[in-house]
Amino acid sequence: MMSNNPETVSWLLGIDDPGVHYLTLRDIADVPKTDIALNKAAIVAHQDGTIGTVLDKMQPEGYWVKPGAGYGPKYKSTVWAVTLLAQLGADIRYDERLRTACNYVLENSLSPYGQFSYNGTPSGTIDCLQGNLCHALIALGCDDPRLDSAFEWMARSVTGEGIAPQTEKRNPLRYYAYKCGPGFACGANNKQACAWGALKILLAFSKLPENKHTPLIQKAIQIGVDFFLSVDPATADYPTGNPEQPPNRSWWKFGFPVFYISDILQIAEVLAPLGYANDPRMQHCLELIQSKQDEQGRLPLEYDYAGKTWGSYGTKGKLNPWMTIRALRVLKYT
Repeated sequence: MMSNNPETVSWLLGIDDPGVHYLTLRDIADVPKTDIALNKAAIVAHQDGTIGTVLDKMQPEGYWVKPGAGYGPKYKSTVWAVTLLAQLGADIRYDERLRTACNYVLENSLSPYGQFSYNGTPSGTIDCLQGNLCHALIALGCDDPRLDSAFEWMARSVTGEGIAPQTEKRNPLRYYAYKCGPGFACGANNKQACAWGALKILLAFSKLPENKHTPLIQKAIQIGVDFFLSVDPATADYPTGNPEQPPNRSWWKFGFPVFYISDILQIAEVLAPLGYANDPRMQHCLELIQSKQDEQGRLPLEYDYAGKTWGSYGTKGKLNPWMTIRALRVLKYT
């Protein structure tokens, strides 16, 4: 299986895109974090790349499109812009506007009890949003006690510890219509466990520094790992709202960026850094990724948000640097 193919790295570095150049050096080419070339590439990506383009669309207060919780409109408002910036490799160290954006999210999308919400209240919490924002803020370099409370809520919402049933209306630490029960239960999935939401939660935990992996968080991670490896991940045979409904075809369409819709590559992106890249149960998942590579290890773009979000990330069906970086990050663990 192709991981760090020199030809692929050369191809990535030869693409005229500051963001691709930066992520290739940071994540694929094994350049030391203290390297001058990496630092220079990061600065250029934040100033002249898509990171800078997205940040230029931010209002001075820290929001995109309109003030508030930032869920709508999709996929350009605050929630989506911040989620996108994390995937582009944005980092607070290189642009203070990112600190402003993170603080705006914490002020407007997070309830006092730790739930990220599409409407700013606890009732608006849902796993995919909670996971995406926890991951994004950690990835951007946010270090705020309020984010710690969000991770604790997220872990408790998975394990069920300290979270009241949905029927206890007066208890703020309870399940709601969307986040309706432990173990990734979601009202949008007919109260079944939602694998898309579960992936976002594990994505956030996989980014959290290990010194913050409390016993509660470790328990939540294990529940998530057991869920994803309870079936062959390459089949994506996870619960759907209708038992007779097959898995969503989007699972097999690898794309960039990734918002709440997930693909099988993201299962590997989550489980590999958690230590499961070489688990025999991951074999078919990794083979699926390999089957999409060309001779140099490059992947095409199969799913996109062209015209719907900030920036442009290639043409569907064509070999794509962002997709290739996603896959090579995973394969470095094998």
